[in-house]
Amino acid sequence: MIEIKLENITKEYSIGTKAVDSASFNINRGEFVVLVGPSGCGKTSILRMIAGLEDISSGNLYFDGKIINNLPSNARSVGMVFQNYALYPHLSVYDNLAFPLKIKKVNKNEIKTQVEKIAQIIGLSDDINKKPKQLSGGQRQRVALGRALIRKPQVFLFDEPLSNLDAKLRVQMRTEIIQLHREFGTSSVYVTHDQTEAMTMGDRIVVMNGGKINQIDTPQKIYDFPSDIFTAQFIGSPQMNFFDATSIQYQSIKLIENDFVIPLHSELKNDISDVKTCGIRPEDIILSDSDSDSFKIEVLNVEFLGFEQLIYFDFFGSLKSIRYNLDKQILPNDIINIKFDNSKLHLFNSNGNRVN
Repeated sequence: MIEIKLENITKEYSIGTKAVDSASFNINRGEFVVLVGPSGCGKTSILRMIAGLEDISSGNLYFDGKIINNLPSNARSVGMVFQNYALYPHLSVYDNLAFPLKIKKVNKNEIKTQVEKIAQIIGLSDDINKKPKQLSGGQRQRVALGRALIRKPQVFLFDEPLSNLDAKLRVQMRTEIIQLHREFGTSSVYVTHDQTEAMTMGDRIVVMNGGKINQIDTPQKIYDFPSDIFTAQFIGSPQMNFFDATSIQYQSIKLIENDFVIPLHSELKNDISDVKTCGIRPEDIILSDSDSDSFKIEVLNVEFLGFEQLIYFDFFGSLKSIRYNLDKQILPNDIINIKFDNSKLHLFNSNGNRVN
């Protein structure tokens, strides 16, 4: 296990175009850090610079306090797992797992011992003589994981490894990857565009957009206290609802479209003079029986999910959502009263940054 530190790392593929712009963060020993963001945000470029597959335009990369900018990739003790498995189709599971050891000229008995151990860990002992084409997508990804594990790297790098799997297999493989991480304790960096993977797998999450880091924190902190509008809408499904708003004498905010006034919870009474947007997560919108502290909406659609229902409504041309339990049946075209949990408001200024 090693500690990785990025210090003002920048990557320019062409003059003036920064794929990564002054990225700085640490990966602690044994930590599982997830880089998440839309396509083209720079997350894979960071992964490739850590691996030594891309040059660093400026800034420094440290392994255990030593600058390794110019250290060749084969000297970094890094194991990588890719989206496309990268298996040798003509080799069996055994030979795919054994390949890194054969390159190192490990003796045959030791290779056999290590391959059988890894095959057992990844649950493929009974398939060890099969070729990749005889395996399912999940099994192929396990072979790719096993081939990285057998090298005993100091760092694991995962580049969207579950993108080619169906939904059921993705859930299964998420659990298996985290179980392997807990067993081996290797410092790991995982790249994904899927916020569900980020939330369920990461010790910490690095949210990226446009080559810049928006926020670094635990999944819970990012969900509860997103630093800006982009992070707030990217993390969470359904995404956070946003309303144009303005402050009223530091005690309340008012929704612009319908003049609905929301008194602020005592913990939220900071300097909110520049509030322009009020965010509220779907589960923090409350169905109310009173007309006095709520406003009416017409239900457009309801999605029944077995354990809850998602209620959708139009708010001045913008689709909003409510996550609600099954205490009451809600139907399309129903007129209902709603209010916001004022302890769960997310307030953003004109620059899109959080102010509370």
